[in-house]
Amino acid sequence: MSIILDRPGATDADRQLRADLVDRAAKLVPLLAANAKRTEDDRRVPEENIRAIEEAGLFTIMQPKRFGGLQVDFRTKLEVTRELARGCGSTAWATSLMNVCAWFTGMWGEQAQQDVWGENPRNRVAGVFAPSATARVVDGGLVVTGKWGWASGCLHSQWALVGTPAAEGEGRSYDQGMVLIPMADLTVEDTWFVVGMRGTGSNTLVADEVFVPEHRFISVPKMTVGEVATPFKDEALYRSPFVPGAAIILAGPQLGLAQAALDLVVEKAPRRGISYTFYENQTQAPVVQLAVARAASLVDTAHLLAYRAAAEIDENAHLGVFPDYTARARARMDVGQAIVTAREAIRELVTAHGASSFAESSPMQRIWRDSEVASRHAVANPEISAEVYGRALLGIHEGVSPLV
Repeated sequence: MSIILDRPGATDADRQLRADLVDRAAKLVPLLAANAKRTEDDRRVPEENIRAIEEAGLFTIMQPKRFGGLQVDFRTKLEVTRELARGCGSTAWATSLMNVCAWFTGMWGEQAQQDVWGENPRNRVAGVFAPSATARVVDGGLVVTGKWGWASGCLHSQWALVGTPAAEGEGRSYDQGMVLIPMADLTVEDTWFVVGMRGTGSNTLVADEVFVPEHRFISVPKMTVGEVATPFKDEALYRSPFVPGAAIILAGPQLGLAQAALDLVVEKAPRRGISYTFYENQTQAPVVQLAVARAASLVDTAHLLAYRAAAEIDENAHLGVFPDYTARARARMDVGQAIVTAREAIRELVTAHGASSFAESSPMQRIWRDSEVASRHAVANPEISAEVYGRALLGIHEGVSPLV
């Protein structure tokens, strides 16, 4: 699927870099799989995984080249994250969220980017853009107090971006937005006790009267319509639309989890019987053959939907064209449907694999739990996405969500 639904302007060099990065990710799958149980038990990604991903350069894929990053397109990010998720959903999720926060940071002004990466280009960023805080305007910026959950990757990041409400005072006003804060100025509350994606460490960030200079603020309403602060307008990646980009990164782990489930069933079927039947192994049984076919088709469909959205995001960014409301709504619809379709594939495969899917020793139960939790991220909500898209097709461009 290396060129299926790729953006029209993608070059051989683009695809070669993508293939190289996907290969680097694929080589990490055995390590991530071997550490998957420890990741769950410890409720955080092991430092061994973090080091391996760092050494492979996979934390830099959405970082500006100006700081030594790879600055790749969204299609590449999807494929890299998918590969990591074949080994461990939690590791892939945390990596994906830290990478997308690097993309967000690349939309800030030059001084803010220098604050984050100037002294250490390998700094990582976690974030939550829900404005669950208070903000007070003071001379030179804002004083922020609040709590933000769930901050995936915060246990491995040096900076955080967090949402702030609109604020007025001191002769200044601020939109609802986001601010960049060093992790050293925040505390982390251990709140991530869940049944799936247990290892993401998606805990709660806490700020108590933290001063944020004005240059580390960015307006979310402006970002949603393509008005970003970066002066480097030739960097195509940071011209990508904010909401479609924020949504599509959630699909990568789902694609990998679904592929991992399919690979597991196909691998185990020749050595697994079906109790209380005459079938010596699952490969002989039409019920399993049909389930595998349906699941494989669902996995392919999920990829195709995600790849179409990525191709449009990437091509528009390359051309410097900001997509209209309906195009952005369709991207959100594609992402929601891709995630649901991948989840349905996993459910089909759990049934085909049998009751032993739920043995604690089976990777299948962890894949299933990770998918069920991750697929319910609010930005990827398929029903809301469908409502947004349906209204857009009927000429209604408001009334559901500001995140389009």
